[in-house]
Amino acid sequence: MKQVVQNYKSGELALLDVPVPGCKADGVLVRSAYSLISTGTELMKVSEAGMSMLGKARSRPDQVAKVVQSVATNGVPATYRKVMGKLDSYTPLGYSLCGVVEQVGAGIDDVKVGDLVACAGNEHALHAELNWVPKNLYAPMPDGLAPRHAAFGTVGSIALQGVRQGESRLGEVALVIGLGLIGQLVVQLLTASGVRVVGVDPDPARCELAERLGAAACGDPESAAVESAVAELTDGHGVDQVYLAAGGSSNQPVELAARLCRDRGRVVDIGKCRLDLPWNAYYEKELDVRFSRSYGPGRYDPAYELEGRDYPIGYVRWTERRNLACFLDLVARGKVDVEPLISHIADFDDAVETYRSLKDGELKAVAVLFRYPEQTVEAEAPAVTVPEVKRPATAAAPARAVRTPVRLAFVGAGNYATSMLLPHLAQRDGVELSTVVTTTALSAANAQRKFGFSEATTDLDAVLGDKSIDAVFVVTRHSSHADLTRKALLAGKAVFVEKPLALTEDELAGVLAAVEESGNDRLQVGFNRRFAPLLLEARKRFGARTGPASLRYLVNAGRLDHGSWYLQQGSEGSRFAGEGGHFIDTASWLLDADPVSVYAVAPSGNEDLQIVLGYPDGSTATISYVTTGSPGYPKETLDLVADGKVLRLDDFVRASVYGRKRWVSSRLPKARDKGQSAELAAFVKAVRTGGPMPVPLESLVATTAATLAVQTGLAGGAPVTLAGAR
Repeated sequence: MKQVVQNYKSGELALLDVPVPGCKADGVLVRSAYSLISTGTELMKVSEAGMSMLGKARSRPDQVAKVVQSVATNGVPATYRKVMGKLDSYTPLGYSLCGVVEQVGAGIDDVKVGDLVACAGNEHALHAELNWVPKNLYAPMPDGLAPRHAAFGTVGSIALQGVRQGESRLGEVALVIGLGLIGQLVVQLLTASGVRVVGVDPDPARCELAERLGAAACGDPESAAVESAVAELTDGHGVDQVYLAAGGSSNQPVELAARLCRDRGRVVDIGKCRLDLPWNAYYEKELDVRFSRSYGPGRYDPAYELEGRDYPIGYVRWTERRNLACFLDLVARGKVDVEPLISHIADFDDAVETYRSLKDGELKAVAVLFRYPEQTVEAEAPAVTVPEVKRPATAAAPARAVRTPVRLAFVGAGNYATSMLLPHLAQRDGVELSTVVTTTALSAANAQRKFGFSEATTDLDAVLGDKSIDAVFVVTRHSSHADLTRKALLAGKAVFVEKPLALTEDELAGVLAAVEESGNDRLQVGFNRRFAPLLLEARKRFGARTGPASLRYLVNAGRLDHGSWYLQQGSEGSRFAGEGGHFIDTASWLLDADPVSVYAVAPSGNEDLQIVLGYPDGSTATISYVTTGSPGYPKETLDLVADGKVLRLDDFVRASVYGRKRWVSSRLPKARDKGQSAELAAFVKAVRTGGPMPVPLESLVATTAATLAVQTGLAGGAPVTLAGAR
């Protein structure tokens, strides 16, 4: 299928061939009929992409701050790779469309194949021939509504949420500053609510359009006609509410709002304009400044948008989805007329040229629609369980032809895969990147372009059934790791799965059952720190020990950004369950044993954990996993004490050993090397030669069981014995 994409580094726009997205549960696969270009938001993104690197930095100071923090935590080289990897990737455009349901996922019962729906979301209602849309981001179309009009659903919801924030009442007077697409819709929604509207825009054509659609008067912000109209309609008191639907860097809109608003009036920011509030003007009138957050309640909440958890109507009357349905109903009943807003309808095949014309100013438009081909093309089949492949219990590693490259497939191509794994594999001799599989088409296409995969697809079954593929990398969200690993093992593949291997004891048991059934134990979990060159050298310098050891590991994990999928504990497990295996594995490797007991405590009110691991020889490892520390402090520090010796690791940039002789590593290594490259080299070698996996399966299982025991210990408030531990 085709999708509109942009490279934020170069500014390139393209109509790219990408795989069809899979139809997951709790959502539908929708074939686009019309999608709407947001001439405000999207053109701003297109313009930013064409800026120099300095210009991009100036336009996004929030992202610059994140880069600075990443440098402090991860070092310049790792941060540079991460940032440039993100910049030099295709990003999608679009967030408002109408289309036909082509496939229905499990758990969906309100629509069926062939139904027309309006869809929202900058990750799900893209300018693409097919999109997977979760339940709370689509709404069935009312009877009689034209598909091209339903494509306005998302921007209509944005305007509607802004009007709701203004709490308009019958008989009031409102000022709408900015008569672009959102502003024109706000004018109509206010008029339909019994509010008289004055519009402001420097474009006479947009002012004329707004008056035709119901505004009492419109004019240039510099025109005395606007102030005269406000004075006449309000008896000189000023408007009851102001809607800022303008963009740009001028502070004129907020200054005009203060001048024309009545005492204790309301100012609602819907667009993205400069907001240097003149203190005296806003203070003297005690103006109520409000923000309207996109489509409504539910926006930016993964539990609502991705997991389909609705808010009770008794507590949240107008959610994101209810706003979408309400706007569609208003258009269907003729209360809002979007037809006059349509300046141009372009064939989807002409998408790149259409964007260029809009950016260069050749095409003057309020709203532009893409029209998609009407022919029906069957979507690729969704992933299903691969038939089990039974092997003798004594099966050896699959034989490989001499000198043939190791053929790898990746399931998942997110940030970690593309910044920490694929750069190492793409440069390695004797490796062929065969196929990348994702549920979102564009991430697969990005990985194919950047790293040279032979094929990009959303069909997992085809990969598992391809006998020429030697190994599968599972680099997806945590909740899918165990199931994908089990399927790949049963298909006879060597498997590299990023941590965690499993989120529950049942999932871990399922993986082990697949090993037993297939006889295939070719498994590696991404516990990379034991492969870090600096830690390997420090361990060698420390030497063998004779007595019990005491190990302290401080992990200054820091807080996650709001909206991070790591916070979705209901589906993805706790944060420690996701990444704690790294630290347990490192401790066990340094102590050369698997833990036999786990004791965990957590202060109330935060995610900090104190975990004590016991080992067979009396050694202990204490892991302090904290989220409340300073972001300027190193992320990982470790001390190992035994036999009159001390090993110290400072965040993989410096290590030292104190004993009869003192050894200190170089202070300034080229980069933090946490062992990914060496780990991948060891895994590829094992696949190529048929030799043992880099880490014994028993160790991977013990580390996973100990990680899961942390949650058990927290719930029970007592130490947990790991039954059967070696």
